[in-house]
Parts: sequence; structure tokens; C-alpha cells
Amino acid sequence: MISSTATFRDNLQQLPPIDDVQRIDLFDPSGAVVASIENQPGKQGSLAVYQYLKLCFGILDARAAEHGLLVFAEHTADARSRPGAHPNIDRLLAIAAGGATLSIEVHTVPG
Repeated sequence: MISSTATFRDNLQQLPPIDDVQRIDLFDPSGAVVASIENQPGKQGSLAVYQYLKLCFGILDARAAEHGLLVFAEHTADARSRPGAHPNIDRLLAIAAGGATLSIEVHTVPG
């Protein structure tokens, strides 16, 4: 696991690359897809964090969510003050507060 810094940019530099990741799907306990994060501009930071959480924790439970909030650094404080502005952080806040554990599936580029 990385040692989180005070800035998201510095934390991102410590995460594994996402070059071969197409998207990440998140599943609720019943197996329904509750969210997808595509590898596209504006979402790549979240994609990197969620891939990293899958590698470190296997699932998205309260412990993983708390660590993810540390990785998002200054964006976590912004998400707390502006609910809805950062849906991928909002999801971690909900899980850390006792929400349902989600499973994470990483889809990579074939080949």
C-alpha cells in the first residue's frame, strides 16, 4: 500500500498505471452493476484509485473506502462540502459510513 500524501497528484504518481484498463465495474451484494468508471479524461484519476483499491483490498469495504478517501486527498474535503460533485468519492464516503460492500471488476484491453 502507498503512504498517502496531502495531494492527490502526488498520490496518483504512486499508483499502478491504467494504460491497459478499459473500465471498472462495481457490483452490489446481489451482483447488480451499480457503477462503471470508464478510462476517459476526467475519470482517469478515479479509475486509477479504484484499480489500486482492487489490487490492495480485493473488495470495496469500509477499510478500502477509508484508504481510498486518503488517496483522494484534498478532493475528499471538497466532496464532503459539495455532495454530488465527486460521485466516485461520494461512493467511498457512503461505504466508509456503513454502506454496502461492493465488488470490483477491472476490464482490461484484450491482447
